[in-house]
Amino acid sequence: MKKSLLALFAFSLGAQQATFTTEARLVIVNLSAKDKSGKPILTLKKEDVEVYEDGVKQDIKVFELQKLDGESLAAISDSNPAQSKTIEEKVKAEPAKAYVEPAKNSPIKYQDRRLLCLLFDMTSMQPPEQVRAQEAAIKFLETQMTSNDLVEIMTFNSSIKVVEEFTADRERLITSLKKLTVGAGSDFADMAGTSADEGDDSGSFAADDTEFNIFNTDRKLSALEDAAKKLGAFPEKKALIYFSSGVGKTGVENQSQIKATTNAATRANVSFYPVDARGLVATPPGGDASTASARGTGMITGTRQAGLKTSFNNSQETLTTLASDTGGKAMLDTNDLTMGIRQAQEDINSYYIIGYSPKNSADDGKLRRIDVRLVNKTLSAKLDFRKAYYASKQFKNFNSSDKERQLEEALTLGDPVSELPLALEVDYFRVAKDRYSVPISVKIPGSAIGLHKKGAKQTAELDFVGQVRDAAGKLITGVKDNITVKLGEEDAAAIGRKHLQYDTVLTLAPGTYSLRFLARENSSGKMGTFETKFTIPDLSAEKTLRVSSVIWSNQREAMAAAVGAADTNKKLLAAHPLVQDGQKTVPSITRVFRKDQTMYVFFEVYDPGMDPDRKAPSLTAEVELIAGGRRAFTSAPMRQNKLVDKRPGVAQFNFQIPLAKLAAGQYISQVNVIDETGHKFAFPRNEIVLLAADNKTQASTSSTPRP
Repeated sequence: MKKSLLALFAFSLGAQQATFTTEARLVIVNLSAKDKSGKPILTLKKEDVEVYEDGVKQDIKVFELQKLDGESLAAISDSNPAQSKTIEEKVKAEPAKAYVEPAKNSPIKYQDRRLLCLLFDMTSMQPPEQVRAQEAAIKFLETQMTSNDLVEIMTFNSSIKVVEEFTADRERLITSLKKLTVGAGSDFADMAGTSADEGDDSGSFAADDTEFNIFNTDRKLSALEDAAKKLGAFPEKKALIYFSSGVGKTGVENQSQIKATTNAATRANVSFYPVDARGLVATPPGGDASTASARGTGMITGTRQAGLKTSFNNSQETLTTLASDTGGKAMLDTNDLTMGIRQAQEDINSYYIIGYSPKNSADDGKLRRIDVRLVNKTLSAKLDFRKAYYASKQFKNFNSSDKERQLEEALTLGDPVSELPLALEVDYFRVAKDRYSVPISVKIPGSAIGLHKKGAKQTAELDFVGQVRDAAGKLITGVKDNITVKLGEEDAAAIGRKHLQYDTVLTLAPGTYSLRFLARENSSGKMGTFETKFTIPDLSAEKTLRVSSVIWSNQREAMAAAVGAADTNKKLLAAHPLVQDGQKTVPSITRVFRKDQTMYVFFEVYDPGMDPDRKAPSLTAEVELIAGGRRAFTSAPMRQNKLVDKRPGVAQFNFQIPLAKLAAGQYISQVNVIDETGHKFAFPRNEIVLLAADNKTQASTSSTPRP
């Protein structure tokens, strides 16, 4: 919870400080000019070229020739260590001779260099495929690298990682490749090609993983977009060689992210060269031993085999789309994976880097068409350059696809977004021996919410999206909601002194998990993320008294009183562990109370000892408030001698504690629970803060971290 407190403080402080910003826009166009015989023309000057954007002539600011005519380096031999050392010393010296320092005050960093980035998608490749990709990259470095080449190595597991920056040191690159952990991230590879089994007509139920597959696909595409943006810092042409075992798809849901990825690559002057690390694959009818046997009549009718082939083709089609839309080439169905790297090497020949500041500075996200022309009409040359790019776009101009992509992109960023302060709490309640209902409660300061008049109500629209991963980083489940808040005039006027609270419920097995949660306010586009780790204990293995999370609350309200809802399904509401008789106990996430409030304490006890004669439990509980090491308050004991209807082995406790007679300050709140029949006990506790009744503004805007 400390992250939430710091985010709130930074938000408040930032509103009081003046901010100065400056912006410089430079569009980079890589121009390849060839004569009739296909040879590069290296004699063009700035005066020989004109650049137009949407028909308007632009002023050229940068014009540089990248001359790439390096020869292949000597092969590295591992059989003779002395010879290998001599060759490596020569290799390190050769690039220095061919290297030309860029002009001063030029954005060009690497003059006369070919930039090749090797990206290994560990989440889509099984261990044998990872080994094949690793060996192909090493083979290229040892035998096919030229004196003009600079190579960078990236990996994608849970996030993009730069293993080696651009360098010509082959020995260093090979050493880094050999250090890659084979098998890392391969757990995700099982989901990459998952699709509906068209041959399954057996009638048995199977969980629909479609939503997870969509997100897994977007996750890979988002990683490629991130890699392209990292390479965008260099204005030179870049080739990103993407080693993977295909990127699955499920339909039009992925088009927004594909478009965003290709747009980012185009802006960054990056061409994708996907390499299918599976090589040439012959799929046996019905699948191989890596998958379970097919069900139904699909094996007989052929629909099973057709479905497998379609799924395989779809995974390759995405690779082909990425390559064709960015000017690269996909290397599929070949066992010589180095061909993909050599293809990128051959495609990047000598070229010109042209830069201009666009005269149209509107942030409308529209397509801007580029045209490069030769001033000397008598000069015969074939020109190759990117034909267009998309302008940047402000949030107010986003359409639904843009907003959807932004949520997914923000959720996968390495750094949290703190524009919108959040506080979050995760609790657990047992619903079966190995299943727990997990309420997630999120609190947002009302002062951060923008309201708009709509009829007689003030409204605000909020998006919520979250991911839950296990200890190994594997995606387990997620949540996604869009809620419209509607407030009357009185509530709208007081929104700055109040909080909005969102809650949802997931079902999980015992284990340790991490949660990454994102909220976005859709009028301004402000977003906030919250990350936390939490553990759901296996209460069935506990020898002590089995107790759920303890909910400390200052509010109980009817479900009909909610200002916004994403789902009104009565069955879901009935299964909510914090809803009883149409009333919901709202957790006090920040643990801040006022003296004019009542504190509600709710928890459950599981599998208590049963009296053999009465066939009923004998449970006693009380709540204590401790300040300065001394007991300041003790509630009247509450006895529970019956279980919850329709929930075997579950007893519930509900306390209501008036706070008016207690002094303001910080307390330790402790629950003492005793199972008299089972001779067991538990003492869960937490910290709370009690404020004076007249300090309403402070009470409604404070954010106290959970201990």
